[in-house]
Amino acid sequence: MSKVMIIGAGGVGRVVTHKCAQHPEVFSEILLASRTHSKCEAIVADVRRASQHPALHTAAVDAEDVPQLVALIRKFRPRLIIHVALPYQDLTIMEACLQTGVHYLDTANYEPKDEAKFEYSWQWAYHDRFRRAGLTAILGCGFDPGVTGVFTAHAAKHHFDEMHYLDIVDCNGGDHGKAFATNFNPEINIREITQKGRYYENGEWVETEPFAIRQRLHYPNIGARDSYLLYHEELESLVKNFPTLRRARFWMTFGEEYLTHLRVIQNIGMAGIEPVSFRGQEIVPLEFLKAVLPDPGSLGENYSGETSIGCRIRGLADGAEKTYYIWNNCSHQAAFDETGAQGVSYTTGVPAMTGAMLLLTGMWSGAGVFNVESFDPDPFLAKLNEYGLPWQEEVGADLELP
Repeated sequence: MSKVMIIGAGGVGRVVTHKCAQHPEVFSEILLASRTHSKCEAIVADVRRASQHPALHTAAVDAEDVPQLVALIRKFRPRLIIHVALPYQDLTIMEACLQTGVHYLDTANYEPKDEAKFEYSWQWAYHDRFRRAGLTAILGCGFDPGVTGVFTAHAAKHHFDEMHYLDIVDCNGGDHGKAFATNFNPEINIREITQKGRYYENGEWVETEPFAIRQRLHYPNIGARDSYLLYHEELESLVKNFPTLRRARFWMTFGEEYLTHLRVIQNIGMAGIEPVSFRGQEIVPLEFLKAVLPDPGSLGENYSGETSIGCRIRGLADGAEKTYYIWNNCSHQAAFDETGAQGVSYTTGVPAMTGAMLLLTGMWSGAGVFNVESFDPDPFLAKLNEYGLPWQEEVGADLELP
């Protein structure tokens, strides 16, 4: 039994708190902390109504302030921090963990505030310090990144002698009824999808213009959707950890209405991350846009449909070419009924809880900084089936992708 501290009181923080509270035999005490204490209090009140967990706590903390973090960690004394707030805060929280001797887990890699760029180099640079401290840092333990890495590790362990072609496919086939909304933090979401696309091929990174490459793909229970090539952070770690890969790409679905709104937002400058002067004050356009868009946490109640996320892989097994598709579909309504959050938050929060459970029970271990595919995929996927995200697989699948 271990104490755990969760940082972040958005939709994912809501799901992680709910799911951890379902397992007091592992998470004996839970502290939910965020800059806005009232959000933590509201989530914990809901969790108390839904579970019998005996020790739920809340606190306010600025996750960009290392001394504040250190003081709170030393007061509560958790064994692990689950970071599900903003990726800007990865490094300050990792630093606080090193100063206090606490393990670390997150769901998205670091990116600087002043540049729409994300890569693992900043966090991988902490490996030796975590190793020397005897601590574990698990990076990207959401769905994508996260489960997609575990899916790939499962394929390598059980289905392929060599994996050559990997396509991660992410479809949100749901409908929230809003004219325009993002499924997670608008600031992070829009920064992510408006930067240039990038994919790995023959040992090099190939850059594309945003939304320049489109493929019509079929998703289980959803049907055909236009899917666009983007850059996503797990590609960086997967091509490093599975060097037989000749090509690795990431695809995400977008409807035409969403793309039209996004083009307007960009064209009028509202996606900008550089401060502008307004009535004597400096404001960041994208931060202002975040303030006026619907809160992703509010979308769940009327969200219909489901998500479908998986890996389509081609390679060699026993000297012959083989294709393989592994995926999960998640119902927005079922996610909301259980946790009060929509499916995108649920598919991120459940894997975060699962990875935390494996670390705390010793099924995943090691000193240093690791991406999820570095660990044994089998216990993770067994628990994923059990805790709300059952996965399916098809050998010999039509991958639909050249």
